[in-house]
Amino acid sequence: MIRVAFLAASLLMTAMTPAHAAPPLPPGARAELMSPGGIPGWRNDDQRIPLGIFAAGCAADPPLRPGAPIPPGLVAICKDARALLARGQPDQATARRFFEERFDFWRIRPLGSPRGFMTGYFEPEFAGSLTRSAEYPTPLYDRPADLVTRQQGDDWPGLDPALSSARRTAKGFEPFPDRTAIETGALDGQGLEIIWLRDPVDRFVLQVQGSGRIRLPDGGVVRLVYSGRNGHPYTSLGRTLSEREGIPPAEMTMDRLIARLKADADFARDLIRLNKSFVFFARKDDLPAESGPIGGAGLPLTPLRSIAVDRTLWPYGMPAWIDTEIPAGTGGTELLARLMIAQDTGSAILGPARIDLFVGSGPEAGHRAGLVRHALDFIVLWPREER
Repeated sequence: MIRVAFLAASLLMTAMTPAHAAPPLPPGARAELMSPGGIPGWRNDDQRIPLGIFAAGCAADPPLRPGAPIPPGLVAICKDARALLARGQPDQATARRFFEERFDFWRIRPLGSPRGFMTGYFEPEFAGSLTRSAEYPTPLYDRPADLVTRQQGDDWPGLDPALSSARRTAKGFEPFPDRTAIETGALDGQGLEIIWLRDPVDRFVLQVQGSGRIRLPDGGVVRLVYSGRNGHPYTSLGRTLSEREGIPPAEMTMDRLIARLKADADFARDLIRLNKSFVFFARKDDLPAESGPIGGAGLPLTPLRSIAVDRTLWPYGMPAWIDTEIPAGTGGTELLARLMIAQDTGSAILGPARIDLFVGSGPEAGHRAGLVRHALDFIVLWPREER
């Protein structure tokens, strides 16, 4: 009788035990289940900050850029976070337990490497104008009406599978004009110009970062958010210049690339056109000045707490622990071990342990972001499944 009762109790406990279901990964990548208590720095972080970001939601509806499907369990935990904060600001221990009790912690190891890789990005600010002039001759464009972004499962017969967007025509879909075609007039006459900048280098930086602030001649500021791209594959100009001029990759910072481009307009035009990808923007005039830019999830980014991930693999709203070093900006490095929230994506952010860290806004953040090229430990917090 005792044995039967023990067996019944064991079965009940098994039924209530969360199932450790690993997140889906591409071939070759590995996920190792971790204990939060065994993660260096976990108890030293202030998880109240990412809890607040997480409670704001997994993503806007619709997000700014489509991403991987958000697991129902993640949506439910987001609601739990909002309910917790509605009762008042929790203490650090409560915030820490919130994540420990609802998530499994999986260290992600990409194919062929024990660690992931991190770069940095920022929200730049440039001078610009709402009207074209000799001082501001370079246009930023709104999203064209005939631009269609490929969704998961879309079949576009006859088009290169590498194209992420296309142009809708009366005859069907066709490749959208590439950067060179756009820069030589492919969009003229459509009234898509929304801002004018000093030169194509400023436009290139904005397109790489995906957002920006434009300071107008009267002192006003216009906020810009990503609204689409022409769908052609992205080419890294830093890598191209490094290979062409024999510059070690570790020395090819964003500052160095921009200085090279600014020094020679013809060289800049030809190099930039090697990147056929072209990004379109929209004005976001209701975005408060103190708010971070809007990421792919459609929500504001938080410096050193928001990351961009591969949107084909990871959902928006996913918490992730990173352990790495980051340039201090004034020389040297500092430890960065903290909980992040996946709120953005990028054309060059590909792979299960590849992230882009949002550093902040303005020139100082830009300098620091350009120095970030670091290996990291990447631990995904994946919703537990009740079985």
